Amino acid sequence: MSGLAEALSGRRGPGVYRWESTWTPERVREPVEHAGWRFAHLEGTRIETALDLHEALEEALVLPDHYGRNLDALADVMRSMAGHQVLLYDTWSVLARADEYVFTTACRLLGERIVLLLRGDGPDLPGFVVEVLD
Repeated sequence: MSGLAEALSGRRGPGVYRWESTWTPERVREPVEHAGWRFAHLEGTRIETALDLHEALEEALVLPDHYGRNLDALADVMRSMAGHQVLLYDTWSVLARADEYVFTTACRLLGERIVLLLRGDGPDLPGFVVEVLD
């Protein structure tokens, strides 16, 4: 069983996973939504700052209008977010290199409630260990 299928079947819980796949975001969306999960996608080539990240998350995850666009607000909104969501984050290395603290903190907050798939090459960040999803 593939790692994505394991996540969608509940055999893997929410978390942050490195995922290598050549599937387009629309191709990833198909099995995710077929399983009854919500799908969102971030293209990280233009996510260079904390504000860029929060704006992208606000749009991708359809966060409430009162979302404060900071890490505290992300923590608050994640506590109220229902599970069964996959967020595919392509080209995550841009923010990881530009602002390691914001990147790792946001990933940890997201990974507490959803399946966050980091796709593409990126730096090894001290203290930030993620499982590889086959």
